[in-house]
Amino acid sequence: MREIEDAIERADRESFTREPPKTLKGQIGYLIRQLGSAKAVAREIGVTADSVNRYRRGARKHPRLDVAAKIDEAVRARWQPQVRKRRQRQAASTGGITVETRARFGYTAPIGTTDDGRFRRLTVHLPPEYAGRLFDAREAGASDQQMRQIIADGFKDVYFQDGGVRAMGLSDVAINDIDYLELDY
Repeated sequence: MREIEDAIERADRESFTREPPKTLKGQIGYLIRQLGSAKAVAREIGVTADSVNRYRRGARKHPRLDVAAKIDEAVRARWQPQVRKRRQRQAASTGGITVETRARFGYTAPIGTTDDGRFRRLTVHLPPEYAGRLFDAREAGASDQQMRQIIADGFKDVYFQDGGVRAMGLSDVAINDIDYLELDY
């Protein structure tokens, strides 16, 4: 149920200008520099500080799969935060955000027209104000449903109403049953 949050994280990873460390030793060294101590890294990834030091020295080269996944996730979450912020600021001020999705769109329409929700495959470039609203909502800890509504509002204005040219009686667009959702900015 975290489709929007996951899509933002994937888009953030695509904005890396350099790849994060791939070796276990490199990843642990990076985490120690970021968090300040082996003890803090151990708390983060769920192992002992001695294990972290063994990984750092190269005495232990193959962590359990769940620990390896936590290490990789912790590194990627902290890798190049300035690049991510710069890309998000640019999207929110000038660039906008492109949303590609296949989902069921429903809406409230005037009497005499159909308002049955149906699956649509859409790729729509949303203006910067929607990108700004989406990133602000994410920073504020908004739920996935609230972030979906921001994207639905953008689809309503840009796709369904074509910037105020058509379907003016349309209101309350909703995104349900997301098959996939990708963001690019």
